[in-house]
Amino acid sequence: MKAAMAALAAESEGKFWEFHDELYKNYNKLSDQKIREIALGLGFDQAGFEKKMNHPKITAMIRQDLQDGGQAGVRGTPTIFINGRRLKNRSLQGFQAAIDKELQRLGKKTGN
Repeated sequence: MKAAMAALAAESEGKFWEFHDELYKNYNKLSDQKIREIALGLGFDQAGFEKKMNHPKITAMIRQDLQDGGQAGVRGTPTIFINGRRLKNRSLQGFQAAIDKELQRLGKKTGN
């Protein structure tokens, strides 16, 4: 939750992707302290950044995303959808079968 809040706060400063990349580089050691270090490393004013992080609008956005994901059937990351259908078999064969099925449904030639 804190990482998502921080990334959205960074977006308000035009540095979402820079923050995103640092979060992923440090995914196995994320903590409040690491998030503060990333923010400082990107030149954010600590007090202002934390105020933006804790803004009710950011919390509401994240809660809405979680709710939307749950309603769509998202169980974790990554969750893959092909034309609105959740892909359960994420093997190469599963991808190919789902894509071929959608192409057939649309009346198009498949890759087989």
